[in-house]
Amino acid sequence: MKKYLEILKKCPLFFGIEEEQLLRMLHCLGARVSPFDKKYTVFAEGNPAKYIGIVLSGSVQIIQVDYYGNRSILSEMHESQVFAEAFACGEVESLPVTVVANEPSEVMFIECGHILHTCENNCGFHQQLIFNLMKDLAAKTISFHQRIEIVSKRSTREKLMTYLMFEAKKVGKSSFEIPFDRQELADYLEVDRSGLSAEISKLRSEGILESRKNHFELKR
Repeated sequence: MKKYLEILKKCPLFFGIEEEQLLRMLHCLGARVSPFDKKYTVFAEGNPAKYIGIVLSGSVQIIQVDYYGNRSILSEMHESQVFAEAFACGEVESLPVTVVANEPSEVMFIECGHILHTCENNCGFHQQLIFNLMKDLAAKTISFHQRIEIVSKRSTREKLMTYLMFEAKKVGKSSFEIPFDRQELADYLEVDRSGLSAEISKLRSEGILESRKNHFELKR
């Protein structure tokens, strides 16, 4: 576990916890690490919602597939970020989403019950851990409402521009990169890929934006 310490110190779940406590904590929590190849399923829809995941390397996508096989990307999680905590803490019977490795990745798993219920050793870090978990859940709720604002727009153009403006505001500049290719962006916005590509072309010709692959620049 020592080789992951620098990554874990950046994880919001462990904010405010001293480095020397971290290894003891991971042992107490029963943390385990698994590698995943690209496109490998980390969690499948219907799996028991017991575990919290932490990305140690690579990235994962949280996706939802409807009855007809249409895919929506709900979010993408990168190094040191936490996922599936809302489902585990909510004690839902089974996961309503699938988590897939977006590239070769390593993921740490911690059973949620080990965080929410203090162990027999009564480790002092548990209160800080629970506090951090609640903060992380609050931040994810805000992010979820942002996505609702994006996908609730009526047209592909409105969805795209709302998303790009959120991303520009996040980095504080008009030129930025997004974590999606065209198909993934279409899945995230819940629009048709060909319609999305056509709309991007229109916006470029109107001088509203510039784009190349996953790099965008808002012009006005």
